[in-house]
Amino acid sequence: MDKYRIDSHKLHYHIPRLNNWLSGELVYPIYMEVSPSGGCNHRCTFCALDFMGYQKRYLDIAILKQRLSEIGALGLKSVMYGGEGEPLLHKQIAEIINHTKKRGVDAALTTNAVLLEESLSDRILGDMEWIKVSIGAGTKETYSKIHRANPSDFDKVINNLSCAVKIKRDNGYKCTLGMQILLLPENKHEVVLLAKIARDMGMNYLVVKPYSQHPLSKTKRYKDIKYSDCLDLSDALSNISTEDFHIIFRMNTMKKWNESARNYNHCLALPFWSYIDSGGNVWGCSAYIGDERFLYGNICKNSFKEIWEGEQRLQSLGWVEKELSAKQCRINCRMDEVNRYLWELRHPAEHVNFI
Repeated sequence: MDKYRIDSHKLHYHIPRLNNWLSGELVYPIYMEVSPSGGCNHRCTFCALDFMGYQKRYLDIAILKQRLSEIGALGLKSVMYGGEGEPLLHKQIAEIINHTKKRGVDAALTTNAVLLEESLSDRILGDMEWIKVSIGAGTKETYSKIHRANPSDFDKVINNLSCAVKIKRDNGYKCTLGMQILLLPENKHEVVLLAKIARDMGMNYLVVKPYSQHPLSKTKRYKDIKYSDCLDLSDALSNISTEDFHIIFRMNTMKKWNESARNYNHCLALPFWSYIDSGGNVWGCSAYIGDERFLYGNICKNSFKEIWEGEQRLQSLGWVEKELSAKQCRINCRMDEVNRYLWELRHPAEHVNFI
């Protein structure tokens, strides 16, 4: 059961913004991904953003808070803190999350959770919608090989999440706590074990998702991976789900890996989301970080309104919607389901009035 629609999309819950877009009006993003830190404490074998170089740079909190207040007033609904580095390496991450909530913007976090200590959870859980923890295995030995980290980090993660579950329950917080495992040949045999660990410790869900080759990634280790022989895992995991714990096996996404067919020719999703890297650069798409054609501006130099309404972004948007072929884009792009939906709205089939 995927009640969070992780294997689908949620754009149809934002009809006013959609209507404005269909009318040709300028719309501000509903969702944004922000990378507070460029550095990372792991070197995962599957890292899609390894080409960023794990730079030890951090977003200036004063500027970020100012921009969050601005974008929230412009209509931003949510921010996911993650990106090219480990977000918890930013020493002021709690203050950033607290400020996000104060500005009326939903906050979420994707992390490896090694640094999600009890004191930090106590400060942020009340202001978060969800935390998703990337964990590559069900044992410390396999975890160490995939994350290329100390085996003891596995135990730290499990302990940190157990504390987070207790803090959530004791305070009645609504923050959804989930795990996510990227399905690889090295960890396939431990997915069921990890699901049981997650369930027994009180997590809300475990996502099992496929790898997707980033076009700029240095690692090519899994570029030819196929998932046709992994779909049987869904049946093995189905009995582990309970009323309070869900396995979200991304079957739909895995099938796309094998089929790679799209119903759209060009990307239409960029007006609804954006990405800010740890240097403050605003990008149209996280799959093309470093490609100047997708660079809109920098929040350290201009207001977000100036960037979003600027000529640089408008030219980029026009080029993407008219010239960039979707065939060049990443398989299982984050906005794939959104694009499928938008393309149908722009190019409806016959007989749509017969509802």
